[in-house]
Amino acid sequence: MLLKELTELYGVSGNEKEVREFIKSKAEKYSDEIKVDSMGNLVCVKKGNNAKHKLMISAHMDEVGFMITGYGDGGVLKFATVGGIDSRILLGKRLVVGDKKLPGVIGGKPIHLQSAAERKSNINIKNMYIDIGADTKEEAEKLISVGEYAAFYSSYTNLGKDVIKAKALDDRVGCAILLDILKDEKYNNFDLYACFTVQEEVGLRGAEVLSYSINPDIALVVEGTTCSDVLDVEEHQQSTILGGGAALTIMDRGAYSNKKLVEFLYTNGKKNNIPVQYKTTTTGGNDAGKIQTAKGGVVVASVSVPCRYIHSPVSLMSKNDFDSCYKLVKMALDEFDKNPGLIDSFK
Repeated sequence: MLLKELTELYGVSGNEKEVREFIKSKAEKYSDEIKVDSMGNLVCVKKGNNAKHKLMISAHMDEVGFMITGYGDGGVLKFATVGGIDSRILLGKRLVVGDKKLPGVIGGKPIHLQSAAERKSNINIKNMYIDIGADTKEEAEKLISVGEYAAFYSSYTNLGKDVIKAKALDDRVGCAILLDILKDEKYNNFDLYACFTVQEEVGLRGAEVLSYSINPDIALVVEGTTCSDVLDVEEHQQSTILGGGAALTIMDRGAYSNKKLVEFLYTNGKKNNIPVQYKTTTTGGNDAGKIQTAKGGVVVASVSVPCRYIHSPVSLMSKNDFDSCYKLVKMALDEFDKNPGLIDSFK
């Protein structure tokens, strides 16, 4: 399965080459043009036969992870996080470390050696380390260099009838949907730019550069977003519901989606029996924040797959939500092609 292959690749922000090369190999047969820019963004273009507009669909290739910053006594590695990760989930987690993809584990002082005060508080990242089984600092230095990356190790697993567990669902779900869209037929009335961006998790950097160079009329950002429909979270704070369909964002910390476009997606999704919901919180953000403000401004909307336990090695996703997200994006592109006047109506 394509999503399984994508989530089991490693591509911490700034180190997306493995993911990019895989996507490029899949997209070449369906694209008229493919290029990689100086940031490492991958752009796949399908030219329209009578194109007057540029439509951009975007997903980021990178995932949260770690960078090696130094060495500790006994051969352990010191590290910093890359992207937003809750430090409370880290102890005992398995990693793939460095260019050699060595197995590693995040460790810290065991509870039976902690003082009473230490047991009452969460261990700080500065007091954690990565253990790769080296005996000495010198051995660790030979195996792993400062500046190399580490990523969560987690296999793609089916849970129940509809749910999958994997790392990097944010945003390999978007990458998989874009690849599926590329497989579809060409569009006549616009050029389609399928953009796989870098460094989203550390400041939306790839999308900022890419949106200026493309200057699209409309951009749909396809993302894995937060889902918190779990115990002890009040209903108004649940953000999205697993199994509730594709999630549309009205506003988050970085972007204010075009209201006409969001209403079009929601209304036509319902009309076409595509499960769709609104994201009901304004936290977080994605590449739409930088794309929206490129040049004279871009009409943007985010179409997301709800994912529980995001930015961890055990994110959960509904297969039905994934399908809904694909169908909603596909429906929108089909409608824009049949009625190109729609594209200008959102401005």
